[in-house]
Amino acid sequence: MQHEATYLCDHCGEEIVIPIDSSAGSHQDYIEDCPVCCNPMVIHVELDEAGEADVWGEAESEG
Repeated sequence: MQHEATYLCDHCGEEIVIPIDSSAGSHQDYIEDCPVCCNPMVIHVELDEAGEADVWGEAESEG
């Protein structure tokens, strides 16, 4: 099982490391500000049966 994963910020292009919380379920979506540029990102986490995470982020749409 993974304890952390990375995504790329759509705003600044930085690779961001995030912790993986398997207790939150196999499909997770939440909003988090990029720690580099402070712009909001929608983070998507998909966990498979083995606990391996597929993580990606996308810029939060306005509106």
